[in-house]
Amino acid sequence: MSATELASVDGTITATRVATIPLADDGLYRGDGVFEVIRLYAGRPYALSEHLDRLELSAGAIELPVEREPLEREIAALLEQFGDWDAQLRLVVTRGGRRIAATEVLPDKGGTVALATVTYAPTIILTGVKSLSYGANMQATRLGQARGGAEALLVRPDGTVLEAPTSTIFWATDGGGLRTPAVEVGILDSITRRRIVEALEVEEGTYSLEELLGASEAFLASTVREVQPITRVDETELAPGGPRTAEAREAFDAAVAEALG
Repeated sequence: MSATELASVDGTITATRVATIPLADDGLYRGDGVFEVIRLYAGRPYALSEHLDRLELSAGAIELPVEREPLEREIAALLEQFGDWDAQLRLVVTRGGRRIAATEVLPDKGGTVALATVTYAPTIILTGVKSLSYGANMQATRLGQARGGAEALLVRPDGTVLEAPTSTIFWATDGGGLRTPAVEVGILDSITRRRIVEALEVEEGTYSLEELLGASEAFLASTVREVQPITRVDETELAPGGPRTAEAREAFDAAVAEALG
């Protein structure tokens, strides 16, 4: 038995496969809107308030009105009907004014991941915004896969490491220090990233691809992946699952356990 995918559209709950919104919505026509993806542990959302805070920040950055209280009520009603499953929850607010909350089966990302670099220039006015205009991220993943990776690693034209299309990257230096790109280089202020930085001693800065390729170990971190060891970046092999990766995984697990009681 598996979880049923349910969707709430402006408070009306149906099976996701039959949920609809009006066609003439710029969320569909132009990718104009915002979203969040939240991990559900036995049906309980992790860091829901922080995700909603970031949704509001993203919406404010593109001058999109968001009604938080109705959305919170609709999320609660949806999760009550959904049950005690491990899954993910997608929240979407469109330019047409639709509030969407949908449960989704967790994608299988595997135990480890290989990355292929893709040159990427952040869109300045959308930096840090979780916009529905996600075409560039999706194309980057396809390019990374075409180059032999399971996922892309976004690198600025000047060689600065950014992030994966839906994940933050961390790596350990030969001396054991843990590093991650600073938010200011043009990456998302990831909630999972924030948890790891708060729990561990992490150096945040501007780093080149050459510095990453000299790492002793590396991992991706995100709501869906949690902490996932990296085995390869382009042609450079990395030892997966080293001590700093294990430490980050323990720290994230502890943060989830504390939040969900």
